Amino acid sequence: MTTRIAMWSGPRNISTAMMRSFGARSDCAVSDEPFYGAFLKDSGEPHPMARETIDSMDCNWQSVLATLSGAPSGGEPIWYQKHMPHHMVGPVGIEDMLDHRHVFLIRAPERVVASYQAKNELRRPEVLGFSDIRRYVAFETERSGSTPAIFDADRFMAAPVAMLQKLCAALDIEWTEQMLSWEKGPHPDDGIWGEHWYEKVNASTGFGPSPGSLPELTGDYAATADACRDDYEALLKNAL
Repeated sequence: MTTRIAMWSGPRNISTAMMRSFGARSDCAVSDEPFYGAFLKDSGEPHPMARETIDSMDCNWQSVLATLSGAPSGGEPIWYQKHMPHHMVGPVGIEDMLDHRHVFLIRAPERVVASYQAKNELRRPEVLGFSDIRRYVAFETERSGSTPAIFDADRFMAAPVAMLQKLCAALDIEWTEQMLSWEKGPHPDDGIWGEHWYEKVNASTGFGPSPGSLPELTGDYAATADACRDDYEALLKNAL
């Protein structure tokens, strides 16, 4: 039986480092944003490497969902899937993934905005996914009768061992120290878009130090972070 993990986050979080961590396990397969191609094809969002991404992936929503609901090709007992709820603009969503264990990753909006604007044009708060994550957490809370595991990136980076142990406990899987380190550079399971987005994680071999004080934003960037604050703070109240 496969334990399917759906890790939901917005962009410019530590979700790729988390994918590296799970990928370092000998018992775990990983998938990098499997609905990204379908999102780009249907939405027409002008993301970097959009055409290359669409051409490299299965862009049929139902077909992707069917694959994710099966078993990983290598037969691993655990399958970590990195997802972004604001990508789910098609006919499927979290309500179609009841055979997954859902966890959520959030990050201070100031850090997300500062990181995102360095990689892509930031045109509106919705592309950062805070409201979608809050909606997905509400769905999973109502469905399961309890609040799902939510992890804040700053808290996680301040104590990665303790937080990974809590994450594994929430997922009912065994904790292993294999999750603390990985090989430097691109990994075979990375999406093709990693060439643009994954420079920092590709230079890493493990979780880095706590990032320190929040970046100072001005103008439209500060306004975008402020627009995300209510959703972030509501989620943070229930974060581990």
